[in-house]
Amino acid sequence: MTSQWSDEKEAAVAAVRCAASVCLAVQRQLVTAQTIEKKDRSPVTVADFASQAVVCAKLMESFPDDGVVGEEDSRVLREEDQSGVLASVVDHVATGLGKTSDSGQVLDWIDRGGATGQQQGGGHAARFWTLDPIDGTKGFLRGEQYAVALALIENGQVVLGVLGCPNLSIDGGGGVLLVAVRGQGTWIEPLNGGGTTPKRVHVSAVSDPSGARFCESVESGHSSQSDAQKVAQQLGITAEPVRMDSQAKYATVARGEASIYLRLPTRADYVEKIWDHGAGMIVVSEAGGRVTDVAGKPLDFTHGRTLASNRGVIATNGSIHDVVVAAVQGVLG
Repeated sequence: MTSQWSDEKEAAVAAVRCAASVCLAVQRQLVTAQTIEKKDRSPVTVADFASQAVVCAKLMESFPDDGVVGEEDSRVLREEDQSGVLASVVDHVATGLGKTSDSGQVLDWIDRGGATGQQQGGGHAARFWTLDPIDGTKGFLRGEQYAVALALIENGQVVLGVLGCPNLSIDGGGGVLLVAVRGQGTWIEPLNGGGTTPKRVHVSAVSDPSGARFCESVESGHSSQSDAQKVAQQLGITAEPVRMDSQAKYATVARGEASIYLRLPTRADYVEKIWDHGAGMIVVSEAGGRVTDVAGKPLDFTHGRTLASNRGVIATNGSIHDVVVAAVQGVLG
């Protein structure tokens, strides 16, 4: 019997695997000690655009009527002084898809990520995908954690999420794929496939917050680390936080290697983007955890490209969620 969203899961897994292979190829060829020293972002630019192009191309093959809310658009690539970057993007897309495409086709694929998640005349779209082609660009450039994050949203609910994390290990190997489908759990397998049977993952069993471990962003600009430290003190947590870039943090909570992920507001007017949380949220939820904003409200995906009715994000193993929310509220006031 075919389970619900099985075709969508198959397409999403293929798309994320393809995009991750493109990102790895860009890293091998373009990220060097010299580019890192000069803080040259051109390698991640190539990977970002190529990743979005291949995901949109793959989804278009199976679901041509579905919109994609992606992080990137092609305006920068269309500028004359970006011809070299565009050529590199086109080359990597061709290698990833195994077929030659002209620059116009590649630009069009990228711009398929320009959906708004809204219907004409107002209201949220009944169904669309949201994509972060490289979540954690600084992690990508450092050779640390980053993720290709793809989620399917239907009637305002995330029903499917796939996280491709090339630098998270499984059984000592490199790269993992986490797949979550609403009501069907979260499963992990090697990113490169290899015929390995997926294994179900579960959040940690920690029930005393003092025994929990935080997972938070490397970049202090993404989340208030000073507030997170105060929350840890309130909860009696003494373990050092796990710091990493990208939605790999959600994967770490889902796998039980950390019990709390905090993304605390760094300024009052900041609004989270849906592509930064869609896939990660369902990966944690289907592994038995909970994800809300800092007030304990569910994340609301009915406002187009942003989580406009939410502030910040808290992901936990579930059993300590209410206590963590209370501590965060105590710190944030």
